[in-house]
Amino acid sequence: MANEDVTEAAPAAQTNDDSPDGTGSTPEPGGDDARARRMKRLRLQTVQNMVLSLAIICAGTFLAYFLMSNDGGGQDPVRTVEYEVASATAARAAPYPVRVPVGLSEDWRATSVRFEPQGEHGVTWRLGFVNPDDEYVALAQADGTAEDFVRSVTQQAEDTGATERVDGRDWARWEGEKYDALVLSEADVTTVVMGTAPLDQLARMAGALEPRDAGA
Repeated sequence: MANEDVTEAAPAAQTNDDSPDGTGSTPEPGGDDARARRMKRLRLQTVQNMVLSLAIICAGTFLAYFLMSNDGGGQDPVRTVEYEVASATAARAAPYPVRVPVGLSEDWRATSVRFEPQGEHGVTWRLGFVNPDDEYVALAQADGTAEDFVRSVTQQAEDTGATERVDGRDWARWEGEKYDALVLSEADVTTVVMGTAPLDQLARMAGALEPRDAGA
């Protein structure tokens, strides 16, 4: 019998079928730890970017507020009002002489005006000012009960029993936590000059008051 040639195939190289690409490459040692470190760095960088952006926004907002509050566009923050028409209307309608200040400098700025032909304290006329020192000084008149009216407009000031002589008339001095006042009580009307200004400024306003001409 003739000899048969037997050829054995060489064993195939062992592959690592567990590799993701099937190439049989060996996973990098510590691969999971490296990926975790990269993710941690990315998260930290994201937080830092957010903090930096927030800081920039806050700084810009503060700068804008600072510039606006210090510049103000060159405008006076006190809003003034015109009271000529209102006082003429009040003088025609009120049963008593409506008074307005005459001769005050332009530094006395009218900031509020109100006439009530029928109110809690009767016919009421009010006029508010800011004086040259930026203190509040106001005039209030009414023909209702004097004590109730004075306590209301002065926010519960009390009569001190003292008086202040202004242009030959005695004004009662009232003092309170919010406003002090000079009060002139007449038969048909109670006139109050009150505010946060010192007594001499209240007296300055009281001395400037004159009856408004109803026909003007």
